[in-house]
Amino acid sequence: MGGPMAANLAGAGHRVLGHDLMPDLLTAAVENGVEAAGSSARAAAAADVVITMLPAGRHVLGLYREEGLLAAARPGTLFIDCSTIDVADARSAHEAAVAAGMRTLDAPVSGGVVGAEAGTLTFMAGGGEAEFAEAEPLLTVMGRKAVHCGGPGAGQAAKICNNMILGVSMIAVSEAFVLGESLGLSPQALFDVASTASGQCWALTVNCPVPGPVPGSPANRDYRPGFAAPLMAKDLGLAANALAASGIDAQLGLKAAELYATYAQGAGADQDFSGIVNTIRHHKAGDGDDA
Repeated sequence: MGGPMAANLAGAGHRVLGHDLMPDLLTAAVENGVEAAGSSARAAAAADVVITMLPAGRHVLGLYREEGLLAAARPGTLFIDCSTIDVADARSAHEAAVAAGMRTLDAPVSGGVVGAEAGTLTFMAGGGEAEFAEAEPLLTVMGRKAVHCGGPGAGQAAKICNNMILGVSMIAVSEAFVLGESLGLSPQALFDVASTASGQCWALTVNCPVPGPVPGSPANRDYRPGFAAPLMAKDLGLAANALAASGIDAQLGLKAAELYATYAQGAGADQDFSGIVNTIRHHKAGDGDDA
């Protein structure tokens, strides 16, 4: 997702220095106006604002500390981490940056690759008000909306809460379509009712898990990912960790984490998270563990 986000900044007239460990992704970014810096440290050394988008907290902390990103940057540089990571890791990254004389925001996103390409992401930011005010013009180039959620780690907290809602609702929508099929209801009929009634939600109207009703949904592209199932499994795992740490008995959130962990390790490894409807359908048929 970092590639199209950087391309949108470059397209808006900002000078963007970038680095990626994947040569093909770096090449695509350069084709879209990003200057290849040669390394992340070189990019940070020349930047007023450093934006990172990485798979997990250990990558963020490793890049900040062991790989020298904080050491390379000028004092007072604003670091914006758009990765989705554990709240505790986000706060550790903030503490490390402040100790190095930097300023930070955790600013995870919602909207997936499609939103990154279209510049319609929603940013959930945690950090100081001054840092958010400085970052907001950049965030609104890459996204449609940016919300200041509170202090360090609050952006990550908002992200895992949002995605717990999304994961649970996608399972509920998928189960409803499978039930409707078994009762002789066409997917289109169920969609026409639920999309304008109390069952309306994003998982139904934008990312509908069955082919047909929403032409742009991954279900009409053989479940090629907009938001990959392993990423949903990761986010729900973070939510499950936070639930355990908070002592909250959130049974649906924990069950969703369990179901997506299994799906992502099997048939969903390279599919959109909405493809879990096929696992639900297959289980109903009693033919095995994954479809």
